[in-house]
Amino acid sequence: MSQFTITPSARAGRRRLLKGGLALSVLSLGGITGCARAEPSGRTAANANTPSAAGPVTIAVYNDQGARVGLKDVARITKSPAAWQDQLSEQAYHITRESGTERPYTGQYYDAPPSHGLYACVCCDTALYDSDTQFHSGTGWPSFFQPIDDHNVTEHSDHSFGTTRTEIACTRCAAHIGHVFADGPEPTGLRYCMNAAAMVFHPIG
Repeated sequence: MSQFTITPSARAGRRRLLKGGLALSVLSLGGITGCARAEPSGRTAANANTPSAAGPVTIAVYNDQGARVGLKDVARITKSPAAWQDQLSEQAYHITRESGTERPYTGQYYDAPPSHGLYACVCCDTALYDSDTQFHSGTGWPSFFQPIDDHNVTEHSDHSFGTTRTEIACTRCAAHIGHVFADGPEPTGLRYCMNAAAMVFHPIG
């Protein structure tokens, strides 16, 4: 957790929910209706970094106790496919580097954890979600109503599977994490539907 990067999102009401997408692997019907549902029009979500931005990116950094240290400009992490394959499990590589999707109810974190903690990117350990924002969505994937900080995730559109969806990726390493939909609970009305294999959970306390 040495490079933990997260912050409670203060911009939930200003999110620019893009009509984004996800290049999915072969999915069951449950996957299509649960974590790859067509995005309702009219919603917006904000994002501090754009997928095409070159050079360093700004992320929120957290310490081992889950406290926010502040914003920091860091270099993007890029590796060859072979290097990512050496680092990751076969499933984690398929999801994060090939935009795959795990089957519902098979991931480690689809239920909320028994203790408080932070979820970080499995590829680069950038903090993505606080377990305090996790809720049971009934979809079989870990679901959150907001990221830990808007700087740490990137949203963009994808039009695969004949519909328009919003993909969520790690800002620092561009790992595919999941999707966001406009059918979540208060206070944001958003549902960040993530792949458990794309994240690692760091308990705090």
